[in-house]
Amino acid sequence: MQEPSRPSNPPLAAAADPTRAAWRERLAEVRAQTVRLASMLSAEDQCVQSMPDASPVKWHLGHTTWFFETVLLPRAGLPYVPFDARFAYLFNSYYEALGPRHPRPHRGLLTRPGLAEVMAYRAHVDAALDIAIAHCDDATWQALRPILSLGLHHEQQHQELIVTDVLHLLSCNPLLPPWHAPTAPALRLAPSGESREARFVPMPGGIVDIGRNLPDADAPEDDFAFDNETPRHRVLLQPYAIADRLVSCGDYLRFIEDGGYRTASLWLSDGWAAVQAHGWQHPAYWLSPDDPRLAFAAPHGAAGWQVFGLHGVRPLDPAAPVAQLSFYEAAAYAEWAGARLPTEHEWEAAHGQPGMRDMTGEVWQWTRSSYDPYPGFRPLPGVAAEYNGKFMVGQLVLRGSSVATPDGHARPTYRNFFPPAARWQFSGLRLAKDA
Repeated sequence: MQEPSRPSNPPLAAAADPTRAAWRERLAEVRAQTVRLASMLSAEDQCVQSMPDASPVKWHLGHTTWFFETVLLPRAGLPYVPFDARFAYLFNSYYEALGPRHPRPHRGLLTRPGLAEVMAYRAHVDAALDIAIAHCDDATWQALRPILSLGLHHEQQHQELIVTDVLHLLSCNPLLPPWHAPTAPALRLAPSGESREARFVPMPGGIVDIGRNLPDADAPEDDFAFDNETPRHRVLLQPYAIADRLVSCGDYLRFIEDGGYRTASLWLSDGWAAVQAHGWQHPAYWLSPDDPRLAFAAPHGAAGWQVFGLHGVRPLDPAAPVAQLSFYEAAAYAEWAGARLPTEHEWEAAHGQPGMRDMTGEVWQWTRSSYDPYPGFRPLPGVAAEYNGKFMVGQLVLRGSSVATPDGHARPTYRNFFPPAARWQFSGLRLAKDA
């Protein structure tokens, strides 16, 4: 393997540019955070794939590196030798324009390359990225900045996926082990809230601005948007009311105890079929008092409903926002509560309004909106055109962010999306009503 080579005469302007130094520091921070998350896990933890929708941590480490190596470095105009040409096949996710790839459901079979080799791959590409940012000419740097910004936010998306994928993996272990001890490096605790009745805040409706336009090429790194958030446009909203807090575990427990999972009339047809097919009786990671795993996975003397989370099995907190719900479960609860889910436009219009709480940082919130393109949407040019647009069918939008979302990654216009049966994310809901 060949070390990345440095230009013999780096441009003086590039070397002295404080903006580039800030971007290099930001890149190092984001890349280091991914490694910190992985460092809390064993090599065995990092190799296993618990279901086709999840990926091993080792694959996330390789894929985020592949993205920079494949999408950014070839455009830097500097000498670069790939770490291992075979990795282009192993770590491509879904980019048809970049060639064939290893099947997604079989990522857990990649015992080779080993974790140490994947980490060496990261170091190799990180060194090349640092050289490219510091020493490419000014015209090239202007072209690289949007790609670098996209790559950083792409890596943060995978940091969140690492958390949710690992939690699903550990939930499949009969011991229900915690990810780490409470004294380990920072991961926020399970969300908690205030035990009080929700208040519906009236919203006037009318013509509102939704979404945003893509930032300029020279915008700072924290001024970012994915292409699916664009363009900014106007929509007409009818007057409505939206809950000032999230639906809590205590709220949802009443739905369960009232026979919510046994009442077909509350469910969309596909949702009721999913309940019957999968035997759903409560949110993912909830453990009923008679769950046999509690005999050796729950804290000594624990009684009643328990919830498995990042810190292992804990007693259900009635005030905590309910999480790990599918869209189907969220919609059924809303029907039971005599309400509905907000549209994504209603959610965005309510963000930041007086009295609204926990719009970000607790759980992603299902909306009633299909993941469709905004009027005038155009995907990013080049390879990045495959990033979002081709998934705009058969999915529902979630808004906000969760305890697993990296700091600085949430925005009021952020459009997360998943198929309606997905329930391994930190996904919950707040209610809305027609005025």
